[in-house]
Amino acid sequence: MSQKELTRLHVIQCAVEGKCTVRQAAERLTLSTRRIKQLKKEFTLRGASAVIHGNANRSSPKKLSDTVAQEIIGIYSKDFTDCNFTHFQEILSDRFGREISYSTLYRLLKSGGLKSPKSRRKKRKVHKTRERLPAEGMLLQADATPFAWFGGKEKFSLHGFIDDATGKVTGAYICKNECLLGYLEVLRQTLTNFGIPQALYPDRYGVFFINPKKEDDLSIEEQLAGTVKKSTQFGRIIERLGIDMFPAHSAQAKGRVERLWNTLQSRLPVELRMAGATTCEEANSFLLEYLPRFNRKFGAEPKETFSAYVPIPSTCDLDRLLSVELTRSLSRGSTVSISKKIFLIEQDAFPARTKVTLLLSEKHGLRALINGAFYPLRCLDDLAQDREGPVRTGELPRVVSDLLYAYLLKESKAG
Repeated sequence: MSQKELTRLHVIQCAVEGKCTVRQAAERLTLSTRRIKQLKKEFTLRGASAVIHGNANRSSPKKLSDTVAQEIIGIYSKDFTDCNFTHFQEILSDRFGREISYSTLYRLLKSGGLKSPKSRRKKRKVHKTRERLPAEGMLLQADATPFAWFGGKEKFSLHGFIDDATGKVTGAYICKNECLLGYLEVLRQTLTNFGIPQALYPDRYGVFFINPKKEDDLSIEEQLAGTVKKSTQFGRIIERLGIDMFPAHSAQAKGRVERLWNTLQSRLPVELRMAGATTCEEANSFLLEYLPRFNRKFGAEPKETFSAYVPIPSTCDLDRLLSVELTRSLSRGSTVSISKKIFLIEQDAFPARTKVTLLLSEKHGLRALINGAFYPLRCLDDLAQDREGPVRTGELPRVVSDLLYAYLLKESKAG
């Protein structure tokens, strides 16, 4: 019998024997006078058993068996020690068919000496939460975060956009470093799956904005073209799409995307490991099917039912728009040199010093644009001949992949 039951028994017995009134007993046990009268009657008929709970000394039908409890502890200890308890509860349900309440799981794992990786959080300065914008597509927050997504010590940068109104991730892409390629691929996913947003809210990273000290430093060609201020290639793409872009001056200013990184840093490494994804290519393929599930769980309904996203015009060539552009002049023999590699335009011969725009993209690799026409390029670099061969899905030669990353990452943040 518990101490609480002993106290109740003593008070009811006093009430039955007239040592205290019904009201006094009710106040002592914080029960109603009606309930005290019921207990007095039951005590007279059944004695002490009247005040003992009917389920005393009985096991709950919902109690986990020792076998199941040890199985759950074993699963967590073996494969999921980097997984927070809430996420592990979802995994138990989805992958192992074990339905268990969070409180039960928490007590079970704690009794096994296990701790959630998020059990101790650093106390941070509290900032006032800004109210969400009313409609989806009005504002997307943009950022990238370096993290050991595949375990170990090597870090890769996850790029992403998050809708301010709904908290939905509109696109995500992993690269070695924060770079133009990552943001272009996130923009591609956003435009394809959602549409053109009204505004974008990144930090002042060089992919988005020119250094204020250099934005007025225009070349003669730019001045003749009527350019007022310099902009990055990403900035020019955003301008062509009619998207407003303005910078955040602190991490707190774009708190939603910062909180998104906290959530993904806790969950995504576990999900990638379960999916067997160990490379950027495999991770990016996985993210395409993971984001809809993530958004269903963490997304919110906007206050307004209308959407500020604008459909992409049918005349818009996304592959052209989202390619990285490099301007060069042809040498004799219709060749062009890039990053110590020589490329040949095979289909036609062009005079030396002909202006050519080189387009780099994940989808098409390297192409040349001359007078509105596209031309394929062949690498003449002998060192690359034995490396020509498909990477990813057989569409992008290794030499083009190396070239692509060399250019896109040259201004990226370290590590």
